[in-house]
Amino acid sequence: MDEPQRSRENEFENRAEDDELGFVEEFVLFLRENKKWWLVPLIGSLLSIGVVAALASSAAAPFIYTLF
Repeated sequence: MDEPQRSRENEFENRAEDDELGFVEEFVLFLRENKKWWLVPLIGSLLSIGVVAALASSAAAPFIYTLF
């Protein structure tokens, strides 16, 4: 077995043993790598609308409606 082949196998084994990234970490790396920073306000807006919709059916509803 030649040296480049062995180094590729070692690299593969090392990467397989690494811990997996979480969803948020992977998303931030995606944004940084692909320069997609315009997605941040879009995702933030969708998340905030989802939180308000989830809280609208809870005991916090009277407090949410006074904000608007």
